[in-house]
Amino acid sequence: MANHKSAKKRSKQTLKRNKVNKVMLSRIKNNINIFNSLISSGNIDEIQKSYSYINSTLAKAAKKGLIKKEYVSRKLSSLSNKIK
Repeated sequence: MANHKSAKKRSKQTLKRNKVNKVMLSRIKNNINIFNSLISSGNIDEIQKSYSYINSTLAKAAKKGLIKKEYVSRKLSSLSNKIK
């Protein structure tokens, strides 16, 4: 356990960030799984909505530094190829 005041604060901040990051990453994974299930169903309108939602969540995660921009572009490219 941290002994200094600043180290205690850092520990609290790290725990808080871990929770936020886990939520964001699980949201991305869940949305991608939903998208893949929609691809198999073939509903075009729902697929487009899901794709735009994935795009925004990936962009937010990249903006916060949670994932890299290269990952975002690669993932969006592969998902758009699935739509085609």
